[in-house]
Amino acid sequence: MPNIKSAKKRMRTSEKQRQSNKSAKSRLTSTRRKLAEAITAGDKSTGQKAFSEYCSLLDKAVKKGVIKKNASNRRKSRVCKKLATV
Repeated sequence: MPNIKSAKKRMRTSEKQRQSNKSAKSRLTSTRRKLAEAITAGDKSTGQKAFSEYCSLLDKAVKKGVIKKNASNRRKSRVCKKLATV
């Protein structure tokens, strides 16, 4: 446990940020799972909706600094390829 006031504050803020990042990543994972289910089911319209939602969440995560821009682009590209096969 830190003794210095600024270290205590830093610990509180980093915990808040960690929880925020965890929430954002969890939302990404669940949306990716929905998208994968739509792709395996062969449902193109549901897949398109899930894809747009997934891309939106990825962009927001990049904006907030949760994931890097290249990681976002790579994930979008891979999912787009899978969606095209449906």
